[in-house]
Amino acid sequence: MKTKYSRHIRIRFIKISLFAATVAAFFLPSYTPFESKGDNYFAVSVNGEYVGTVGGLDDLDGYVRSARKKIASETDDLVFMDSDITTEGSEVLWGEVTSKETMMENIEKVLRGSIKTTMAHGYTVKVNEYSVNLTSIDEVQDMLQACLDKYQDKKDFNVELVHDSGREFNVLTSIVNKGKVDREITYDVDAKGRRDGGICEVIDTMFENIEPAREKTWNEFEYGLVDMGFAEKVEVVESYLPASQFTPLEDAIVEVTKEQEKDTIYEVQPGDTLSGISLTTGIPVDRIIELNKTLDNEYSILHIGDELKITVPEPEISVRRLVQEYVEESYDAPIEIIPVDDWYTTQTEVLQQPSAGFRKAVAVISYTNENEDTREVIKEETVIESIPKIMKQGTKIPPTYVKPIAGGTLSSRFGRRNSPTRGASSFHEGVDWSTPVGTPVYASSTGVVSKAGWGSGYGYCVFIDHPDGRQTRYAHLSKVLVSVGQSVTQNERIASSGNTGISTGPHLHFEIRIGGRAVNPLDYLN
Repeated sequence: MKTKYSRHIRIRFIKISLFAATVAAFFLPSYTPFESKGDNYFAVSVNGEYVGTVGGLDDLDGYVRSARKKIASETDDLVFMDSDITTEGSEVLWGEVTSKETMMENIEKVLRGSIKTTMAHGYTVKVNEYSVNLTSIDEVQDMLQACLDKYQDKKDFNVELVHDSGREFNVLTSIVNKGKVDREITYDVDAKGRRDGGICEVIDTMFENIEPAREKTWNEFEYGLVDMGFAEKVEVVESYLPASQFTPLEDAIVEVTKEQEKDTIYEVQPGDTLSGISLTTGIPVDRIIELNKTLDNEYSILHIGDELKITVPEPEISVRRLVQEYVEESYDAPIEIIPVDDWYTTQTEVLQQPSAGFRKAVAVISYTNENEDTREVIKEETVIESIPKIMKQGTKIPPTYVKPIAGGTLSSRFGRRNSPTRGASSFHEGVDWSTPVGTPVYASSTGVVSKAGWGSGYGYCVFIDHPDGRQTRYAHLSKVLVSVGQSVTQNERIASSGNTGISTGPHLHFEIRIGGRAVNPLDYLN
């Protein structure tokens, strides 16, 4: 039975409930009121670790970005970290959400634990194919300065880094200036110059400044190091790399200043021999032969203009410098050549022997590293006049000689040997190639046939006289295809090989004679 008192209790309960709901709505914002609109309560994980709960997803990405930004701001390095956000939603009537501050702290903690790699900020120095990574711009300048200081005592010349105006991206290059330089990077200098011509401009300026009206006295010249710079363009770019890829400054200095063996090309000049090239370059003959597959041995024939691969010791970063010196020296006058059109270039006749002179001089000497490149005398006083060498020399290119058959096996060399058969000489005046009977035989060089037919021990043979005075002989032939007095050209067929005369088997015997004396044909064949 309901009484008046029980109705009063119920009304009071309803009032208290409404009051509590109102208070919760205004004073308890960390609780989400129930709204039947699907998921309204989310458990958040970052990289698989729980970091808190939220009532909506709109701010999550901002929380993570803020945490990443805070971690990244603590270093100049490039930091890589995972930030995989996952959420699990549900629909609830009441639910406690994590405060923003706590959520941020939790996310930051998880991200710090997921840092994969820290890419350190630094600089990469590149010269041709060589590169080295250093941690700061000061280290770059210290390393480049060490390259210069190897060749200067007074430390007058210093490296400055400038932006390369010819490059689209943020690339630095180096210039070298005399005196103190500002280590701040220069932005408004055209890095192509010295500032525009480097050493070359200095040379030009030096010669322009020589006054024709009054020659400088010996004491008015500035002696010593005049200018210096890098032989190749130096490029410097900012980079982000793992710390393990940076080279300590001391190691980098050793690396760029120590001489390394590098391949280079030597062009054969008139009069060159392998032994002479070896003396000039300081490379053993065996090493030169090893580097060049075209060379068989120390007697291999060289031709003017041939390119030989040689190794020379050079540092990774080469330095060019100009030195102005006072010298007292012996000197040779240039050779005077009188051309003779009827002679071959191999024919010479000395008309006057040279005699060295003696002079005092001021010379501008250009070096690359330790090697002298050029020497320009800008003032001289002759104490003893030199006497030049005067010689006649032919202008005609001498004929070349080629192997007279294709293929064949070298079966007997030039020189002393055991007589292979009765009647044969123990001194072999040519070379033999074993080859089947009937193999085509060609003229080794252009000339006129002086003998064609039977030649006793030669069997059937052909002799050809050549314009340079040499004679070639082809023996033991099976068929002769030319006649005496006939002009033949190089590589024209003259016979077929055979096994005639004093012979031990099918082969071609080939000779080259100079002034009637047999020489080793292999020394003259191209």
